[in-house]
Amino acid sequence: MTKGDIFHKQMFKRILEEGELDNNPRPHYEDGTPAHTYSVNHACVTYDLSKGESPIITLRPIAVKSSIGELLWIYQDESNSLDLLRDKYNVTWWDSWDVGDRTIGCCYGETIRRHNLMKKLLDGIKNDPDGRRHIINMWQEDDFNNPHGLKPCAYQTVWNVRHGSDGVDYLDMCLFQRSSDFATAGCINQLQYSIFLEFVARHLGLTAGKFTWMVANIQLYDRHIDQAKIMLERSEVDCQPKVWINPDKHNFYDMTVDDVKIIDYPRDEIKKVNPQLKFDLGV
Repeated sequence: MTKGDIFHKQMFKRILEEGELDNNPRPHYEDGTPAHTYSVNHACVTYDLSKGESPIITLRPIAVKSSIGELLWIYQDESNSLDLLRDKYNVTWWDSWDVGDRTIGCCYGETIRRHNLMKKLLDGIKNDPDGRRHIINMWQEDDFNNPHGLKPCAYQTVWNVRHGSDGVDYLDMCLFQRSSDFATAGCINQLQYSIFLEFVARHLGLTAGKFTWMVANIQLYDRHIDQAKIMLERSEVDCQPKVWINPDKHNFYDMTVDDVKIIDYPRDEIKKVNPQLKFDLGV
């Protein structure tokens, strides 16, 4: 099993046993019913990518290319256009947050572009690798004065170079997330940002090291309880997924979805043994 499988089963069990029901939720399901959640506060997991630890799960199939596409849409395209997300990456799961102009408003990629956050990060680490101020923070209060589909959930990354005792220079990264719809997106966010770390490390000539995911509130929607119980009962598929990135690509802005492969991730077997589940979205 993967470390991601282990962590997911631990979190499902914890939420089902300890989760507290909210009283007045903001989200609603498509039929208008309030989307209540059971949640716990504070969760953290670290994956040492240099040692082959992977956040990807086998408890259900994960849309790897779509996940990477969404990441590139935010940090490489620096876009909030739903049409670009659909046409370039075949991703439509943000459509429910359309503010009325086929964008998600002033958040995510638009915040990256507006504050030049990605280029500042790359230049900052390159010019001052031992600095402790290498941060991308999308929680920009002034931006919230503009129309926005949703305030960012995965809102901050902090990056540090580590000079290993083995003579290797590693790049470590922490992702801070205020909220996680765990059953649907927890696995996706962890996969995305572990690959984000791989991309940035490659750009800077460093080795991807430790990826840590910290979540303030982690929840299961009330309509996802049965799916969580199903995944708890499932058997993991034996594999050791590894990220392969096209060795000819080094510049972050040249990376494409097709430059990444997850090796030893038997998707067809996973689909057969642990088929995809349906989740109602809280919007």
